[in-house]
Amino acid sequence: MPALVNHSNGVMNADTLQAELEAAGELMVTVETFEEPLELHRHDTEIGTEEITLELTDGKLVFDVDAVVGYWKHQHSLSDYGL
Repeated sequence: MPALVNHSNGVMNADTLQAELEAAGELMVTVETFEEPLELHRHDTEIGTEEITLELTDGKLVFDVDAVVGYWKHQHSLSDYGL
């Protein structure tokens, strides 16, 4: 698993998240209010200065940038696909 980037004070920078998302195309984030990590993509995510909006097939998920406590580049291996 790729290294998780955490901020010890629990506050994430929106500019950093946007830059990482743009560079990688997709980004995994841990959000303090959700048990499972969220997968963000350039085509379905808007990162504002205070909120992140994730467009889903059945609605929108909106959460505070400050609620993001970690992120990492989402990657797959051949074994993920049974190869």
